[in-house]
Amino acid sequence: MKFTFDRDSLLKEIMITQEIIANKNPISILSSILLTAENNTLTIKASDQMVNFITKIPVDVVEEGSTTVLCDKFMSILSSSPSGEIEFDQQDIKVTIKTFSKKYKAQLKSIASEKFPDFNAANDVPFFDVPAKDFKEMIQQTIFAVSDNKQKYFLTGVHFCKKDDNFVMVSTDSKRLSYCEKLLAPGIDFPPAIVPTKILRCVLKNASDEGNISLGIVDNMLFVRFGNYEFSSKLIDGQFPNYQKVIPDNLQYSFQVNKDDFESALKRIGIMFEKGSEKIILRIAPGVLNISTPESEIGTADEEIPCRYDGEELSLGLSYSHVSEPLKTIDSENIVFEFTELTKAIKMRPEPEADYFHIMMPINLTN
Repeated sequence: MKFTFDRDSLLKEIMITQEIIANKNPISILSSILLTAENNTLTIKASDQMVNFITKIPVDVVEEGSTTVLCDKFMSILSSSPSGEIEFDQQDIKVTIKTFSKKYKAQLKSIASEKFPDFNAANDVPFFDVPAKDFKEMIQQTIFAVSDNKQKYFLTGVHFCKKDDNFVMVSTDSKRLSYCEKLLAPGIDFPPAIVPTKILRCVLKNASDEGNISLGIVDNMLFVRFGNYEFSSKLIDGQFPNYQKVIPDNLQYSFQVNKDDFESALKRIGIMFEKGSEKIILRIAPGVLNISTPESEIGTADEEIPCRYDGEELSLGLSYSHVSEPLKTIDSENIVFEFTELTKAIKMRPEPEADYFHIMMPINLTN
C-alpha cells in the first residue's frame, strides 16, 4: 500500500482517533488504527471495542491496500513533521513515512489488518436529525451528573428517551439529577437508551454548532454522524430508574441570585475546603444569601450576596460540586433555587425558566 497525503489534514483526523484508543500497549491491535487506501480515499478506523470511529479523507493513492499502524507513534511522527505532502509506504509489516519538504523518514511495524476488530459503517441504520447546537447543549447539561460507581453501571451513562414530541436526556448518580429536553421534528421515534459518556465527549469536542447531527439507535448500539465522521458505541445494558419520581413539583419556597455573584462567591469560599469535604451552607434571609463553609481545623470562609427572597430565615447544606458543576452550564443572568422541605430534593434552574434544570439532595447540617 502506498499513498501521499497532506500532513495537516490527516493529523486532524488522527488526533480524534487518539480520543478513542484507550490501550497504549504497542503489541495490542487496539492501540493501532486501521488505514484502507482505495479510489484516492483513505478510510481511517479506530476502536476500543466499546466506541468505534470511522472517517474518510482524500489522498493520492499509488497502490491500494490496507494496514494498521500504532496510533500513538503515528501521531507523534505527524505532529513533529513539517506541513506539506507526506508519503506513506507499506511493504509487508514495515511502514515507511517520508516527508518531501525535509529529509525525514520514520519506520513503524504494523500488525496484520485482519486482526483489527470488525465493525462496519452504519449503512442501514434509521437515522434521525437533531440540530447540532441543541444536541451539544443537551450533553453539556447532563454529562457531569452521571455516576462513577461501577456497581451501579446503569447510572454510568446518560439516558436518552422520548417524551411526547420531545427528545429527553437525563443523568443521575442517585444524589443529583440533570435534565434537558428539546423539541423533535414530527414523526421521529427511537427506543430508550443509556449512552456511555465517552462517545458523548467525542461529539461535544469535535462537532460544530452548525447544521445537524444524525443519530441512530438500533441493536444495542448508538450511531452518530456529522461532517465526514461516524461514531458508534455499545449502549449500557440495564434499566434506568424512573427519574420522573425524583423531580419535585408544587415547590413552596424559592430564592433568586445573580449567577455571576453566586459563582464568584463559591470560588472564594471553596479555597477553605479540606480534602474529602465540600459541604457549603446557604443561609437565606430576606434580601441576603450567606454562603459559608463549616468550621474546620484550617478555618472557615463566608460571603454575603444579594438575594431575592421574602420568607422566613432558612439554612441549607449542599455539596459544592453538585452546585458548581451545573452552574457552569447555566446560560442566564439569574438562577433560582426551589424547594418544599429542607430535607427533600432542591431544584436549581435558570431564570427565566428554560428546557433544562438540575436536582440535588441536601446535606444534613448536623453532620
